[in-house]
Amino acid sequence: MKPADETIRVMLIDDHQTMLWGLGKLIDGEKPKMEVVGTARTCEEALAKIDQLIPDVVLLDLDLDGKNGLDILPALLSNLVSRVLILTGERKQATLDIAVLRGARGILRKDASAEQVLKAIEKTHQGELWLDRETLGRVFGELMVPAGTPKQDIDTKKKATLTAKEQKIIHTIVEGSGASNKALSQRLYISEHTLCNHLTSIYHKLGVSNRLELYVYAIKHQLGSPHS
Repeated sequence: MKPADETIRVMLIDDHQTMLWGLGKLIDGEKPKMEVVGTARTCEEALAKIDQLIPDVVLLDLDLDGKNGLDILPALLSNLVSRVLILTGERKQATLDIAVLRGARGILRKDASAEQVLKAIEKTHQGELWLDRETLGRVFGELMVPAGTPKQDIDTKKKATLTAKEQKIIHTIVEGSGASNKALSQRLYISEHTLCNHLTSIYHKLGVSNRLELYVYAIKHQLGSPHS
């Protein structure tokens, strides 16, 4: 961690120019405590700039001109310096859960106050988590469901319905994180059509509706290991 008197370098990633302008004014108004060192409006622009800037904290919007900001989260964290704080209007639980599971240090709603934004940047930079009780409860609390509960019995039965091939697919999805269906099918040596058929079966058996929810379910119930 940097000395307390060093400026916190912040990068903003959002596809709305007005949001970038407002956040920039807010954060630069805190100089020398923190300052904006760069902005990006697309996933491609963010990836092109992150290794040059190596900011301390990244404020990342999840909806970037129709593309999912989750897809670039691992790359934003790869320099081992930057910490990502999600700033979003997203309300889907599975999407917010997976952001945290992939390494985001906190989640801010876009209706957060100026004071909350600044405090979140400071705390995230200091290595703390900035998560509300709802998110903490979902992501961490559900990982510690006591053994022998009815819910666990149901989940055990769901897991038992999976074929060896389906378990391998789940393992590959967890291992590949944000990989495309095309990339996953190549790893599994099957066609995309066959993969989609398997996924439809898996979704039905586990009671999830998409790959994001499957990823979260697999992490929570330890379905991501080759021998699960």
